[in-house]
Amino acid sequence: METEELPQIIPGAKDKGPNIVSFGGGHGLYSALRAFRLLTESLTAVVTVADDGGSSGRLRDELGGLPPGDLRMALAALCDDGIWGQTWRDVIQHRFDSDGELSGHAVGNLLIAALWQIHGDHVAGLDWMAKLLRAHGRVLPMSSIPLTIEADVKFPGSFQVVRGQSVLASTAGHVETVRLDPPVPPARQETIEAVAEADVLNLGPGSWYTSVMPHLLVPSLARAIEESSAVKSLTLNLSSSDGETKDLSLGEHLVSLHKHAPALELDYVLVDEAATSVEPDLEQRARDMFNAKLWVRPLRSRRAGQHDSLKLAACYRDMLVDAGIGVDEQW
Repeated sequence: METEELPQIIPGAKDKGPNIVSFGGGHGLYSALRAFRLLTESLTAVVTVADDGGSSGRLRDELGGLPPGDLRMALAALCDDGIWGQTWRDVIQHRFDSDGELSGHAVGNLLIAALWQIHGDHVAGLDWMAKLLRAHGRVLPMSSIPLTIEADVKFPGSFQVVRGQSVLASTAGHVETVRLDPPVPPARQETIEAVAEADVLNLGPGSWYTSVMPHLLVPSLARAIEESSAVKSLTLNLSSSDGETKDLSLGEHLVSLHKHAPALELDYVLVDEAATSVEPDLEQRARDMFNAKLWVRPLRSRRAGQHDSLKLAACYRDMLVDAGIGVDEQW
């Protein structure tokens, strides 16, 4: 996997930094973590556990534990940038290519699954992986059990119930509502504690219904987020994606989030500057639905469809300063 060469910390950021919790999964969370780790050493990733495809899905079916893939991605984002971290990042991201049953499995998924069997606890296993990688932060699952995402999807002339993250991610229909099975899953206590101790809570970017939204569908976790006094930000995607949100504008992303989490208030909605010329109503929608300030910055990488980690880090830094928890002498 191609990785960016990043400095250890943005100039002016403090040695330890504010307690930041970022929610998501997959490549979107990877981008946010690569940015936040330049601003703080007190960083926690809270990761979705509903993946049912690929290597993760196979291990979930065979071993019965959480799907490890999105958790592995978050750990890779937090790897040290020295030779140790770079080497182990490449190792855990490596996928076997063979004619046998190992083909397609990511090495990191197997390591995580092994640690879970050895320790009998998901968080303990992830903490040991973080030690091996010399990770700059902690990775926690959003729930203590594997979940299934279910959605009501509108197709021409009909509604269908679509089950499973891998199926929903590529649906050709319009997603109306999403929910989890079981509907009231338990959150990890460590995750609830991380939210309670946070100075900053960030949602996104990422696959909207399968990586961002699920965190607000775990009742105890949603309640902890809503009741937190931390600065709350939502990092919007660069544009609509293929599959689950191909027919949604970014403004309609906000509408769908408000529909599923009407009690959620945000302080900032972060968006790439190119989107505001296409959707001039974003500022009004952010204010009306979430009482949030629209925070507009250049965020796009030269690689199509990706956030630039350095631009995103600069955006987060400016947001923290604006919120009164930014750079000061103690940092």
